[in-house]
Amino acid sequence: MAKSKTQFVCQSCGSSYGQWSGKCDGCGEWNSLVEDNPTTGIAANPGKQMRKGTPVQLVSLAGESEQAPRIVSGIPELDRVTGGGFVKGSALLVGGDPGIGKSTLLMQASAAIAKQGHKVVYVSGEEAVAQIRMRALRLNAIEPNVGLAAETSIENIIATLENDEPPALLILDSIQTLWTDLADSAPGTVTQVRSAAQAMIRYAKKSGTCVVLVGHVTKDGQIAGPRVVEHMVDAVLYFEGEGGHHYRILRNVKNRFGPTDEIGVFEMSDKGLREVRNPSELFLGERNATSPGAAVFAGMDGRRPVLVEIQALVAQSSLGTPRRAVIGWDTSRLSMVLAVLEAHCGVKLGQYDVYLNVAGGYKILEPAADLAVAAALLSSLCCAALPKDSVYFGEISLSGSTRPVAHAPQRLKEAGKLGFNQASASTASDDDTKKSGMKIDHIKELTELAVKISSMKERSEKLS
Repeated sequence: MAKSKTQFVCQSCGSSYGQWSGKCDGCGEWNSLVEDNPTTGIAANPGKQMRKGTPVQLVSLAGESEQAPRIVSGIPELDRVTGGGFVKGSALLVGGDPGIGKSTLLMQASAAIAKQGHKVVYVSGEEAVAQIRMRALRLNAIEPNVGLAAETSIENIIATLENDEPPALLILDSIQTLWTDLADSAPGTVTQVRSAAQAMIRYAKKSGTCVVLVGHVTKDGQIAGPRVVEHMVDAVLYFEGEGGHHYRILRNVKNRFGPTDEIGVFEMSDKGLREVRNPSELFLGERNATSPGAAVFAGMDGRRPVLVEIQALVAQSSLGTPRRAVIGWDTSRLSMVLAVLEAHCGVKLGQYDVYLNVAGGYKILEPAADLAVAAALLSSLCCAALPKDSVYFGEISLSGSTRPVAHAPQRLKEAGKLGFNQASASTASDDDTKKSGMKIDHIKELTELAVKISSMKERSEKLS
């Protein structure tokens, strides 16, 4: 009989190796390799001859399909991210930093669903029942249809669920604390997380219960444990936010039953999370329209238009190597914009410190902010305030020209709703201009924007 081969699995990324080493080559973590027995658990090697399977019936792809039944939570921002509500028989994975509000959001969602008459079960592996009740009391989320349990054994949880009618929603907080007898490793390891997730997903598909798994995140912001868990579930939601700001963003990065890249905006208060119906007003609430170096960017986050202020400060540097500090945007993207300004517009920024900040702690992930960043930099360098009723969006190429971006009508419509009357954007169609009713300045070359802002400075000097 062949000797079973021992393998070592990284507890951060799930990479497996034939022998132990101090550093994982996959993720770079030190002392993260743990011995794993491949003869047990989900990754086990059968070691025997494969049994003969049972044929399954194939159906035609052209058959009729029904829309997935959903459970509407009654929290519009949460329903937006999930695609219209929780799908019965689905599995969701929710990740976020410690203390960001994952348990608070799920407790409020549990109470809202239970208030509609649905049965909800909340299982916590980190808190006692008394602690959960105290949080629910603070959030005013006490509902009799919510069943509580403090348990970490997968076998005990499934036995409890099968002993009664299946709930409509099952919340497991968190997946890293659960363990099963099928794996010999400690709770939180790759094998245990993978086995526990597979067992709960199997229960969700069999019973029709929507299962929500809460996951911890690493220092890089990724959900801890093997990435295969993200492939196993039907939807992956990230709860984001900065410690110094009250707002929280629930971002959808995967959804088999709806669109991806949707966001829901919440504001943290002493009574829990409050929905923010208009995020643009939140990010522009404390805007100073008369100060130079500030440009309003009309962006898109998923299918939702969001207006946010981009702040830039260009100051004379006393260092041999000027500073480049960025908060809320890509540092490499800023370097590219600075290089294009210097190469094609003649703007010399080599002796200046450049600081860039996205107001409100918001993070911009799309290249459409290039034009707004360039406008903020030029405004700060020239000490000329930009028009307070103007927005900016457009992508800049290395040749100094601008490229059109998607969803221009939605950006312009959102800007018009908030009182903006003009926009400086990359080339757009005439239909977009007519529908928006705004004055649009089509910027074809970045030099046009530089000349426009420098002329503002000259006019202000003449008036003074």
